[in-house]
Amino acid sequence: MTVSIYNTISRLKEPFVPLEAGKVKMYVCGPTVYDYIHIGNARPFIFFDVVRRYLEDIGNEVHYVVNFTDVDDKLIRKAEQLGMTVPEVAEKFISEYYADIESLGIHKATLNPRVTDHIPQIIAFIQGLIDKGYAYTSAGDVYFRTAAFEEYGKLSHQNIDELQFGIRVEIGDRKQNQQDFVLWKGAKPGEIKWESPWGDGRPGWHIECSAMARAYLGDTLDIHGGGHDLQFPHHECEVAQSEALTGKPLANYWMHNGYIHINNEKMSKSLGNGITVNELVKRIKPHAIRYFILATHYRSPLNFNDDTITQAENSVERIANCTANLKHRLTAAGNGQHLAAGGQNGLAPSGDTELDTKLKAIYEQFHAKMSDDFNTPDAITAVFELVTEANQYMNRADAASEGLHSLLTLLERMDSVLGLLPMQQAGAELLDADIEQLIVERTEARQAKNWARADEIRDLLIEKNIVLEDTPQGIRWRRK
Repeated sequence: MTVSIYNTISRLKEPFVPLEAGKVKMYVCGPTVYDYIHIGNARPFIFFDVVRRYLEDIGNEVHYVVNFTDVDDKLIRKAEQLGMTVPEVAEKFISEYYADIESLGIHKATLNPRVTDHIPQIIAFIQGLIDKGYAYTSAGDVYFRTAAFEEYGKLSHQNIDELQFGIRVEIGDRKQNQQDFVLWKGAKPGEIKWESPWGDGRPGWHIECSAMARAYLGDTLDIHGGGHDLQFPHHECEVAQSEALTGKPLANYWMHNGYIHINNEKMSKSLGNGITVNELVKRIKPHAIRYFILATHYRSPLNFNDDTITQAENSVERIANCTANLKHRLTAAGNGQHLAAGGQNGLAPSGDTELDTKLKAIYEQFHAKMSDDFNTPDAITAVFELVTEANQYMNRADAASEGLHSLLTLLERMDSVLGLLPMQQAGAELLDADIEQLIVERTEARQAKNWARADEIRDLLIEKNIVLEDTPQGIRWRRK
């Protein structure tokens, strides 16, 4: 399966060829852990989770690294506000990050390295740049000499004389040129610090990712990803310092997702319109959030409002209902246990030539779209074509368990990449077998005219968001 990726550095869609066949080295910039992640953070975490899932689905081993920035100006200020130490603040919000990504069905990265665990590697990296003439010391700070790296600006495609400086690129009298960026910050009184050859201090922002990516993935990555806002200055500075040190490309493919707007306004602290995942999942089902993110191409801007979320909730409900109906029909037919999602080449032959032909076409459509720069909106269209086919098949008088099994297998295989089906939180909901037993007990209670027990079970199921429906095959249930 040939995958093409839009490469930010070339501004072209290119065939994806990893450095080592069957193995992918992928680095995505993680959170600065001073607060809860917001919906803007969630977009790259969800999207690159799907990228990783798909690359694995087509047979690759993906070594996926997402870092934690656990020392930074923002953490220092937050620690002062909360009366905590910087490590205590970091630990708190790393735990919250893990809770949030679990709620969104995001698989954990292979590694989540922390800056504070890699100070020796960062110091060695900086010393290497000084030795090569790419960095210089100034009053306890260390700066990267951008004029020495001729290709500075090649990722963001900006002219070095016209660059607009973003957050964390400090301009001051200590620099030789205003474009130079800090690699090591001399400690201020009372701040967290580490010893270094240039005096006590802490790393600058950009050097952290370069050092950690190199420590775990080598000099050159297959894929480096993040939000559009990281192209400059963060990723541009990463390119400069990494390639200055190694003489090799930092990454062969650069991927950047678009912005999220809130009610047609750019999300920003100044507007006070940020929405944390922690709050969002309390009122919106997590799988609907994933759908909302994936229903727009990752490079396009995305607008969050009540209408788009309602559409997302309705869409995932349709997929979930189809899945529940297929499982119920298989159970009613005495074939409740279907094979693990996938089958041969992702398909489980049904013995129905016409159905198998349609499923093969849908499966190929799904892969064609996912292989084309991870086009999740069109991949979701293929999912809905399968849902339509499944609903039509279930209405046929000759619907067979083999056909139901084939449909469910393919639906679950495609969803193993996208993650749009409802996610069961551990301990939060009844297990499927428990629900089936309660429904049997309720039916028996009603037959025995034990209305109190029947009502008790009904109330429990309602509390757990279980909806009961009468069908020709008997009572079926689904989660709301």
